Amino acid sequence: MEKTPKNESRPSNPAEQDVNNVPQSGDRPGQGSERTNDHYDPQGKPDADKRIFPTPDNVGAKHKNPVLAQPPEEFTGLKLGKPATVAAGVTAVLKSMEFSWSEAGVGRGTHALLKLNQKDGFDCSSCAWPDPDDHRSVAEFCENGAKATASDADSRRADPEFFAKHSLVDLSHMTDRDLNNSGRLTHPLVLRPGDTHYRPITWRDAFQVVADELNALKSPDEAIFYTSGKVPNEPAYLYQLFVREFGTNNLPDCSNMCHESSGSALSPTLGLGKGSVTLNDVHDAEVILIMGQNPGTNHPRMLTALQIAKRKGAKIIAINPLHEAGLSHFKNPQDFMNPIKAVGTLLSKGTPISDLHLQVKINGDMAVLRGIMKHLLAAEEQNPGQVIDHEFIREYTAGYDEFITTIRNTAWEDIEEMSGLSRGQLLEASNIIAPKQKIITCWAMGLTQQKNGVMSIQEIVNLHLLKGAVGKPGAGTCPVRGHSNVQGDRTMGIWERPHDDFLDALKKEYGFEPPREHGHDTVESIKAMHEGKTNVFMSLGGNFLSASPDTELVAEALRKQSLTVFVSTKLNRGHLVTGKTSLILPCFAHLDIDMQKSGHQFTSCENSMGVVSQNKGVLEPLEGEMLSEVAILSGIALTTLGERTKVDWVAYTENYDTIRDAIARVIPGFDKFNEKIRKPGGFYLPNGPRERNFTTENGKANFTVTDMVKHTLEPGQLVLMSIRSHDQFNTTIYDYNDRYRGVYGERRIIFMNPQDMKERGIQERQLVNITSHFEGQQRKLERFVAIPYHIPKGDTAAYYPEVNPLVPVASVAYISNTPTSKFIVVTVEPVAERLPEGSTSAVPMVLEAS
Repeated sequence: MEKTPKNESRPSNPAEQDVNNVPQSGDRPGQGSERTNDHYDPQGKPDADKRIFPTPDNVGAKHKNPVLAQPPEEFTGLKLGKPATVAAGVTAVLKSMEFSWSEAGVGRGTHALLKLNQKDGFDCSSCAWPDPDDHRSVAEFCENGAKATASDADSRRADPEFFAKHSLVDLSHMTDRDLNNSGRLTHPLVLRPGDTHYRPITWRDAFQVVADELNALKSPDEAIFYTSGKVPNEPAYLYQLFVREFGTNNLPDCSNMCHESSGSALSPTLGLGKGSVTLNDVHDAEVILIMGQNPGTNHPRMLTALQIAKRKGAKIIAINPLHEAGLSHFKNPQDFMNPIKAVGTLLSKGTPISDLHLQVKINGDMAVLRGIMKHLLAAEEQNPGQVIDHEFIREYTAGYDEFITTIRNTAWEDIEEMSGLSRGQLLEASNIIAPKQKIITCWAMGLTQQKNGVMSIQEIVNLHLLKGAVGKPGAGTCPVRGHSNVQGDRTMGIWERPHDDFLDALKKEYGFEPPREHGHDTVESIKAMHEGKTNVFMSLGGNFLSASPDTELVAEALRKQSLTVFVSTKLNRGHLVTGKTSLILPCFAHLDIDMQKSGHQFTSCENSMGVVSQNKGVLEPLEGEMLSEVAILSGIALTTLGERTKVDWVAYTENYDTIRDAIARVIPGFDKFNEKIRKPGGFYLPNGPRERNFTTENGKANFTVTDMVKHTLEPGQLVLMSIRSHDQFNTTIYDYNDRYRGVYGERRIIFMNPQDMKERGIQERQLVNITSHFEGQQRKLERFVAIPYHIPKGDTAAYYPEVNPLVPVASVAYISNTPTSKFIVVTVEPVAERLPEGSTSAVPMVLEAS
């Protein structure tokens, strides 16, 4: 089999893809030269850092600290409807327009939407689903992209007058939705020791506050520099450059909490910690597996790609504990613009998405894959040479024989127990897969944040290697990133464990010696801050408090810092839980026009499929003193480093082309960056696995032998996973509704299996207390509303950030150190209260006898 089949279409701009120049800055040292990361010792023994930190008082914290770290407990008026079976459609269009116009105004909001994801416009600040290479529709966005854009285009202003009216205590008692709706941050603000309100500060003084605190540290490692996935490439590159010139690799980022498990699994197996498919591959796939993902809410534009694949005859298998609307049917809003399709779309149920839905138990996905592959091996025995791609395995892979032995020795009883599915159900899936070669598997947080997340993704790779479904059109692996540039930030060097090649390139470019010792990831940073080992915490975007596990413990950690710094566009709860001194530094959003000395600047972002494209603002910034992220970082760097710096920060700020020229010299794959980024649609980064060039240590794609680790629960215990509502993007809450699941006006709810509710004497709308259990510790949350839902028995679900306090900081996925937000062992206890329809006050009730 040829490495690059000549008779099938390839991604656009194939000449740009030089497989001998695979990017190495951001995913793993040597792209897979290390079998595991530094959370395991060289002998493969478990991480030695298994310290169980003190249990925070989640319930009593509101009495100890008047500034609330958790959202307020008051109810906002629950109404229940039937869960939807169709995603998008007319309702999505109307909701998009309604939200956009209410936030930004008709003119400003419409102009922003018409430039969203266009080749001459700006990149959506929500998910990283790719845009089409060729034709793009007038409305190249989804409902959540419209909401994110409207929120960024907000014409309301959270200015110094607003902060003069509202103390931190007052702000903390607002809901997360209302904090976001306070408007765009417009002026730099400071909170001095003992202050109750943020106050205005000049930019020069703000930079000096940061510089004084950083330069007073005993060691650069006493500072933590966090990054959100919304940050474009150019400021991300400057951020890591400043941090390393300052002298530390403490660069935790949101990847540590989401797709770290993907990189940990993909790098040693395929040689690159990113996906191996393009959008055109999804269109051409014969079978698509969607695992641990809710595309209807979290990546709605993905449904268009699935619709195209379905219309070409693809079969789709959904593997998820919940039946989600986006995995059922899809009405494409674009079809309403086509006179031929409009009436049929309006009257029909839309395009069916899933041909088979496997309602797996939480953390049981690796057992599902193991069962499917066990069936495939049996089918190969009956049909030699027709199911398994032996030619691909011989030429490109290693570890096949040991892997096959493991599959054969896995008992069906264990597979069925762990997955919650029958042998017959898994046979249905294998019968769909067996005769096909063009297979794509997509996954998201539902896999990566499991206890077994890395092993589950290794099993995905095993399945693809078994079928030869890597490195050819219509086939490959597809981790779906949930933030606009989270993949690009990692490529730019935002990583706590950089490899020597990247550091050597920085040294050659700038003439300073970068630090070589590995820094802290997110979990390690929380521990270090909580233990008093750090004094400064800086966040470039994001909401670290609400995105992290163990909310109250993180709050304690932040309060121990001498300085906290937040570079942000809008107010969030993370700005309210601070160090002794705190700064809010307002920056431009993706859609803001960024004028510097050389003119109108643009930045770039990398999507889930390795396409780097231009991001150029289209709206005049609101009146105020906002600066670009580049200008803010350059100001901090110049003030902090002074004559020590080897970097021309002024030139970088005046013209972003100079940043891209440096990136082109430092980071492989970005040669001629300024030339290629100006081509409409951008360019593809090199991708070894896409060309069957596996840059692992042995030069092969590696089968992995994984242990099916089962987790035994005590009597009465359940497994909880955190989820998003439909009116939510990551930690940003747009409203209190979850339209597709039939929940309106409330977020403090827990979805439960009806039989589990009956066994515990819990009625619909009854209040419950939730307690998580980990290593003898208990963390408790009170007064959530129980709702019966179609979820596997023994499993429950609830929204984050509300349930993040239940996730212990020490509870992490094997190997990746990712917090286990999709595997929380809990007990649920009924309270003698019930929340009536639409009410904001609970009423007493009589408990049922258990």
